[in-house]
Amino acid sequence: MTTARINALLKPLQTFFRNESITGILLFLCMAVAMVWANSPWKESYFHIWENNFTIRFADFEVSKTLHHWINDGLMSVFFFLVGLELKREIIGGELSSFKKAVLPLGAAVGGMLVPALIYFAFNHGNESVKGWGIPMATDIAFALGVLLLLGKRVPVSIKLFLTALAIADDLGAVLTIALFYTSDISFINLGIGAAFLAALIVANFLGVRNSHFYALVGIGGVWLAFLLSGVHATIAGVLAAFAIPARTLIDETDFVRTMRRYTDKFEKAPSNKIPLVTPEQLHIIQAIKLTSAGAETPLQRIEHALHPWVSFIIIPVFALSNAGVELSGEIFSSMFNPVTIGVVLGLVIGKFVGVAGFSFLLVKLNIAVLPGGLNWKHILGVSLLAGMGFTMSLFISALAFGDNGMLLQAKLGILIASIISALLGFAVFYFLGRPKPLD
Repeated sequence: MTTARINALLKPLQTFFRNESITGILLFLCMAVAMVWANSPWKESYFHIWENNFTIRFADFEVSKTLHHWINDGLMSVFFFLVGLELKREIIGGELSSFKKAVLPLGAAVGGMLVPALIYFAFNHGNESVKGWGIPMATDIAFALGVLLLLGKRVPVSIKLFLTALAIADDLGAVLTIALFYTSDISFINLGIGAAFLAALIVANFLGVRNSHFYALVGIGGVWLAFLLSGVHATIAGVLAAFAIPARTLIDETDFVRTMRRYTDKFEKAPSNKIPLVTPEQLHIIQAIKLTSAGAETPLQRIEHALHPWVSFIIIPVFALSNAGVELSGEIFSSMFNPVTIGVVLGLVIGKFVGVAGFSFLLVKLNIAVLPGGLNWKHILGVSLLAGMGFTMSLFISALAFGDNGMLLQAKLGILIASIISALLGFAVFYFLGRPKPLD
């Protein structure tokens, strides 16, 4: 089979894995599987499988947690690490890189966190369930982009950029909420050890260390493990470690083009041995091209690019599969109108809409911000509804707030209901908007 034919066969698969919005569809499928499994004749196996213990042991030292705990504290730390990388990239050269670009999505994110939290607090004030106030604060970017993907060209590219910036700022708020309000008793010794490893990463960045394996080893074996044992939620370590990853190149664009042109010219002129193996001279040139390419690429973007498929197609789906299962018994439906479920549903559906759209309107009317090019207020209303899809982060905060008691099931039910309602409403608004008018 020729190389061209192999590439033609692989191209659809490569396109699939590069499309971030597909994650939302995969999330929905995993959620559906979890719900069906949790309500099937084999439901006991669903709830039992995640409670199996998994132990890591080195000599006399061991860490033993349930599979569910490893997923939520281990795998999700990688997700938060990716969030940190994306946030740093956006701050350096993306939608959050300047006040003019950042003020609208940041302000919308603040509104989209405050109003839902206040609505939940209003329905749960004075009850033990009030500690779940952080549940409706988050937006699931993968789910939201998945809905936008279904709309195709009816959605302008600028609204996808705005939603992405909004969700990343929203994730930062959720991370701060977890760090400040959803931690257990703190071991300051372990926290200090984690801080020392984090300082080592920062110093290495300053000294020009660019080896990804070094940052992985110190980040996981040092920062993450110390935070896991400290009582501060281990996912915070992921975000902090991400900000220590180098985000600068060793060679600028002009030098890169000039150097690559010189190497390709040398490769073209190098004698060929007319067999599949390259000559030693050609191999030397290829290695030099690899080193030059690595110098023109930032470690931050290289790691982010490498992690994205793992997070999108393994970590997040596994998290959804292990957390979305809710047994829909008659008891659940009879107690559906409880403060937790109502607070979550209204917080996500109404609170997100009012917070995102309301704060955006105020910022624009006060001349603090302007609408991105190609957008109008109907687009903002649509994205404000989609912001109510709080699946991944909301489920995560629910587990932190309620553990394994009955309120966790009530919160999960509210998250599922709210995410479906927000998806349908957001889809309807964008669908009936029609195709965006071209800019003048």
